[in-house]
Amino acid sequence: MSFHVLVPDHVHQSAIDILRSQNGIRVSAPGKLDRADLLDAVADAHALIIRSGVSADAELLATAKELRVIARAGVGVDNVDLAAATGRGVLVMNTPGGNTISTAEYTLGLMLALARHIPQGHASLAAGRWDRKLFGGIELRGKTLGIIGLGRIGGAIAQRAQAFEMIVVAHDPYLPPEIAQDLAVPLLSLDAVYAQADFLTLHALITDKTRGMINADSIARMKEGLRIINAARGALINEADLADALQSGRVAGAALDVYAQEPPAPDNPLLGLPNVIHTPHLAASTADAQVTVAVEAAQLIVDYLLEGVAANVCNPEILS
Repeated sequence: MSFHVLVPDHVHQSAIDILRSQNGIRVSAPGKLDRADLLDAVADAHALIIRSGVSADAELLATAKELRVIARAGVGVDNVDLAAATGRGVLVMNTPGGNTISTAEYTLGLMLALARHIPQGHASLAAGRWDRKLFGGIELRGKTLGIIGLGRIGGAIAQRAQAFEMIVVAHDPYLPPEIAQDLAVPLLSLDAVYAQADFLTLHALITDKTRGMINADSIARMKEGLRIINAARGALINEADLADALQSGRVAGAALDVYAQEPPAPDNPLLGLPNVIHTPHLAASTADAQVTVAVEAAQLIVDYLLEGVAANVCNPEILS
């Protein structure tokens, strides 16, 4: 039997080469497709490799009558309807380790930029001004970094923050305590992290409990003047509440790489605030990470279709 693998997004050529080198696999790699063309193309596909720009929702899954497996070239599967996939017998896998270092390094970059007003200083000088006195910053050394979600990325951030001589604390109700011990990071209650953190970085999944977890109520329990970094998922933040706190000074600054709606609407209350650094979802966008996640996704598809081996499964109940 020949399996049809559809790649309806831009992934590194090395992934396409891996797939095409396999006997029994036929590859369609048209690049980014609009919705109508995607629904047409997926009709006879046995496997999909997607990135964050493709929504594998209930409509698409119902259209893909032959679909057996989806591989996400990246960690987040918020763009996949896991319940619908499970109901139709479609296995969903991701590549959680491929962009860990890129995202961790980017988060530290945002933290440094936030502490030292680097983007604002650049913009000022580029506009012909020499405003040294306006952009005095703070050191990271001795400051407390609170990490919400001490998984692969959170752990990599903790190690790098410790090299800056920061005090690192974390909240993660799912992490085995021995992993936190190996990282020398105390696991605290959410309120304890809020109360201690000078910088707060978010690395949690979207669940009913975490959606909008940064809101007026939680901000009121945070250390006044903290700075918030989000390179994980925009829906973790109630953007209107954060904008209010930034304008009042309750939160000193924020660095945001992700948004509840992407791209953010022109009336997003966070846009234009002088104490916010904005970037367009770049944390995993390094050449290194894009090669790694693409190759890992292709290999997941090959192993599953040709060998029946499943790894990094996001809906494990389907295996039973």
